[in-house]
Amino acid sequence: MMNTEKKPFIVIGGGIGGLATALGIAETKQYVKVLEQAPEFGEIGAGIQLAANATNVLQRLGVMDKINDIAVFPKRLVLMDAFSGKELSALDLGDVYKERYGAPYVVLHRSDLHKVLAEACEKNPYIELVTNQTIIETVEYEGEVMVTSANGSQHSGTAVIGADGLWSKARKLFVEDQPVCSQYVAYRGAIPMEEVTSHGDLDDVYMWIGPDLHLVQYPVRRGELYNQVVVFKSSQYTEENEKTDQWGTPEEMDRVFAGTCELVQNAISFIQRQRRWPMYDRLPIDNWTKGRITLMGDAAHPMLQYLAQGACQALEDAAYLSDMLHKHGNDIEQAFLEYQEERIPRTANVQTSARMWGEIIHNTTDAGILLRDTILAGRTDKDFHFVDEFHGYNKTAVKA
Repeated sequence: MMNTEKKPFIVIGGGIGGLATALGIAETKQYVKVLEQAPEFGEIGAGIQLAANATNVLQRLGVMDKINDIAVFPKRLVLMDAFSGKELSALDLGDVYKERYGAPYVVLHRSDLHKVLAEACEKNPYIELVTNQTIIETVEYEGEVMVTSANGSQHSGTAVIGADGLWSKARKLFVEDQPVCSQYVAYRGAIPMEEVTSHGDLDDVYMWIGPDLHLVQYPVRRGELYNQVVVFKSSQYTEENEKTDQWGTPEEMDRVFAGTCELVQNAISFIQRQRRWPMYDRLPIDNWTKGRITLMGDAAHPMLQYLAQGACQALEDAAYLSDMLHKHGNDIEQAFLEYQEERIPRTANVQTSARMWGEIIHNTTDAGILLRDTILAGRTDKDFHFVDEFHGYNKTAVKA
């Protein structure tokens, strides 16, 4: 039970990043209250990929044993040509990867990861989870913070961490920017493994690429389900119809993927078509801290999915913030400033790199495709040059 005599840290948002942040703060023996907008804690979506920079944090937070029970440990990350069906390149994710980075590469269902983190928070005596909290105001005064919900409830605390995602309201305390639409949409879904047409090792992560499109496939939930994500750029997008469903339709998906190889066509036939996810990011900003208020995760640095680093960066944030609170004790403002001093350049680089890699994998010119494929053909599956800066970040290792 939370000690009500001591003001808690308040985390706005109970997603993966918010829950990990709560666990990280609790490491410092300080109380945390997580405010979630929804009526219950949960996560939508399908699969999620976690590189070693994320699983190192999960190891630190003490939840990897639970993750190991439900995750899949892929052997390779494989880049395929969506039209010819040929393998373009691969990355070994086995023992060599784990030895290099100190943690494994895993894939699992997003809701499974969220459940593990939520259960760890529920068992932690320093953490309180509160639902039905749509935050309308956050203010700081006299060394404390006050957060007000739309239902009238107020929460007094020692500091606030905005972890409320892409459409963050907490971010508005720092900048009046808007999410940037990439003109790409994603369709997601997981199908029973027995429905999958075999194309090599089903434990691998496959990314089929082509001009303005790609398809990602990998197993989740102990290998019982096969996660698929179809992504393409919509020629029907305009600024005027951005908020409508008149672009990136299932019919357009069929047209864009016409002519792809048989295995990709088969995957498209299974994809769920009821919901599409427009893909957004934001431009990096040079400050997300003011006094006892700071941001983390997608509230601070939303990014496109092409490096599979969104959740990974949120987990990095959570661990590094905990480190700074360990280091600075009661000087929360200094802890927040030093936290962002490290995290802003790191996450800005990943944000801009994700955009660049999106352009590389979706290349539409013959010359660009030839150059890309030639470079990829010249590397081995144990060449980690392209991923070292992302997967190899481990400033958040477990303390001795």
